[in-house]
Amino acid sequence: MKTPQRQHQQTGIPLEAYDYMVNGKPAFEWVMERQCVKADKASVIVNDANRYAIETAGSNPAYPLELFQRVITVSLETMKIVRSLPALDIAP
Repeated sequence: MKTPQRQHQQTGIPLEAYDYMVNGKPAFEWVMERQCVKADKASVIVNDANRYAIETAGSNPAYPLELFQRVITVSLETMKIVRSLPALDIAP
């Protein structure tokens, strides 16, 4: 039996959240890439973050959305800290 995947739309993401980068992209975009449902071509194993959340994260189907929201918060708070640090005095 297949169940339809719920679609979520997150709006109001502050532009500052885009400044915290992981592997060359905003952290929340990196998480989105890893949370999507995809099948490995060679093994045909399906990686489904929604199913994983239901099976392991305390039966919390909202886990992927909550993770995404937490990463936005971490991004914003990290950038506040980084911006409050004094400039480095590095001689060439």
